[in-house]
Amino acid sequence: QVQLVESGGGLVQAGGSLRLSCATSGRTFSRYAMGWFRQAPGKEREFVAAIRWSADSTYYADSVKGRFSISRDNAKNTVYLQMNSLKSEDTAVYYCNAIDSIPPFQNYWGQGTQVTVSS
Repeated sequence: QVQLVESGGGLVQAGGSLRLSCATSGRTFSRYAMGWFRQAPGKEREFVAAIRWSADSTYYADSVKGRFSISRDNAKNTVYLQMNSLKSEDTAVYYCNAIDSIPPFQNYWGQGTQVTVSS
């Protein structure tokens, strides 16, 4: 069982920055691919960014490319999302996600952290 706890959300002005953190429990963090998703009011949850367990590959939604950066520290069992040049449309609840790299590829979610960008 893996538990994910997000932090770092808050209120920021457009053009500002925030860094989200997702701390995980368990001894097998390095085995998990990690990702960030977000859900705005009235919209479906959408993919934001992901990083492989080995951290050698990262993936981003087109809407955040060049502004957001995902990273991980396997020694601290933590994944980060650095968000720069924030826009009002980035306002959402951000969720951390973990997917095991071995069968049965168990999938875990955090409780979410609110990010609000004021224009």
